[in-house]
Amino acid sequence: MRLRALLETDALGLTLLGGEDGLDLTVHGVMTTDLRDPSRYLSGGELVLSGLAWRRDAADSEPFVRRLVQAGVVALAAGEAELGTVPEDLVAACARHRLPLFAVHESVAFATVTEHVVRQVSGERAGDLAAVVDRHRRLMASGPAGGGPDAVLDLLGTDLDLRAWVLSPTGRLIAGSKAGPRLPDNVCVRLAAEQLTAARGGRPGPHRVTPDDRTTYSLFPVRGGGPAGRAVAATPQAAQPAPSGQGAPASPEVRDGRDGRDGRDGRETVLSDWLLVVEADAGDWAEERLDLLYGVAQLIAVERDSRNAARAVRRRLAQEVLELVQAGAAPAEVAARLRGAAPVLVPGLGAAPHWQVVVARVDWDGGGSGGGAAAQTLLEEILVDPASTGPEHSDRIAVAHTGDEAVALVPLSAVPSEHESADGRGLLADALLKSVREPLTAGLDGDGRLTLGVSAPVHSAEGLRGALEEARHARRVAAARPGRVCAAGHHELASHVLLLPFVPDDVRRAFTARLLDPLRDYDRRHRAELIPTLEAFLDCDGSWTRCAARLHLHVNTLRYRVGRIEQLTGRDLSRLEDRLDFFLALRMS
Repeated sequence: MRLRALLETDALGLTLLGGEDGLDLTVHGVMTTDLRDPSRYLSGGELVLSGLAWRRDAADSEPFVRRLVQAGVVALAAGEAELGTVPEDLVAACARHRLPLFAVHESVAFATVTEHVVRQVSGERAGDLAAVVDRHRRLMASGPAGGGPDAVLDLLGTDLDLRAWVLSPTGRLIAGSKAGPRLPDNVCVRLAAEQLTAARGGRPGPHRVTPDDRTTYSLFPVRGGGPAGRAVAATPQAAQPAPSGQGAPASPEVRDGRDGRDGRDGRETVLSDWLLVVEADAGDWAEERLDLLYGVAQLIAVERDSRNAARAVRRRLAQEVLELVQAGAAPAEVAARLRGAAPVLVPGLGAAPHWQVVVARVDWDGGGSGGGAAAQTLLEEILVDPASTGPEHSDRIAVAHTGDEAVALVPLSAVPSEHESADGRGLLADALLKSVREPLTAGLDGDGRLTLGVSAPVHSAEGLRGALEEARHARRVAAARPGRVCAAGHHELASHVLLLPFVPDDVRRAFTARLLDPLRDYDRRHRAELIPTLEAFLDCDGSWTRCAARLHLHVNTLRYRVGRIEQLTGRDLSRLEDRLDFFLALRMS
């Protein structure tokens, strides 16, 4: 109920003393207290009733009000029976903290106010539940799509006064509440990362996250391929956050690597699930309310499955083209297949444009199959413009998968500007991962790696086979780098980078140790910075003045450090050969 409704109820005898701007705040409960610090008993959203027995002098009002505000109280109602009137210092303190303040007439018992609030709040909650159940029934009867995610989120806003959003596993906004501002991109990415981390660890939901230390969000998975029920029963107790460093035990299905829904590897489904985000703390919700939110997630999952069914046509076309290319079919045959697929892959263009090939692979820690299907799902998401919204990805992205890798045929006309090179000549490998690296790293941590390779653009079907091999080589370059999510592009294949992945590991370790270990040991013992100095010196092509300026050092200090590097390693940084050895050692370390 709203504070305004209390003020308009004559039987309660309330007089507004300040905070008119807050009369539309929602009251979720009521508490009577005369403690000087009642904050430990408050959870937020309460109307606090107080007889002011805690007040000894004017100095007590400020800390009392501050504690109420910090606890999330929506209003204070002060009784007049004890002091005859509400003290001005309390009125002033509430005004400073913008806390609505009511005076309760001495003829009105606090029990009367409490009973009225409890009855109204309970009644409204019951009405909310009935309205939602009825709306769910009508939505389910209206067809599989149910009006799409936006219709379901509108339902949450109108019937439960909840702002909600649907995110992809990479944090891309798919749908959102019309009320209020758009969920910031950095918050979307953070929430997606938190959900992937929690799901990977088998923790029970809903997961509760407070990314900005102010707003709490509750996260519900939207699972495709079947009903979106709970992986683990979510009771109000289970929804409480686990003690730091512990987490709840994974379900048997998660521990076995299967999720029990449709036989898929559980690690794959974690990386493909959508996410329902609700701006509320579900930790103290009743079981019925949690069930309704999981029901909403199931409605959205129906829409997600419908989207996947529509995407199957593009996947099949990509698979046919890929099989022709890998089988060494004549370029004329590949070109004819591309022309036939053009109305689906590049609608409105009339002919197949120039293409790029992107290869992705997911390798699970400890082995295991299913990486190709996971890579396909992730690559379809990664290739979308991060600024786009809606449940459907670009209709010009075709991704096939074979074995443990996924292969995308990307028309240059479909390349989002955020992913494109400065000269307009197609995808950039690093740009592809810019907005998705954080959530995918969280989703793969402890489970596997995602590596991508991007080919140069090709202008005809004759070039597709070479582009496929080029993208595969680039992916192997990416696989030689550290990190859970890595990419490499075709431009790196024309440099020394192409050679590094194929150097045996024991040779790489011996080479880097021989050159860099003396410097690392010296840095550790003396808290020096010889390694950063060496990197900067090479980046500046051996220029003393530019390197000194970059490091904010005097040139003489830089010369001392370089001299120490040469002394420890027996190398001469004025010689091209020694500089090249150091450069390669740093790249391989």
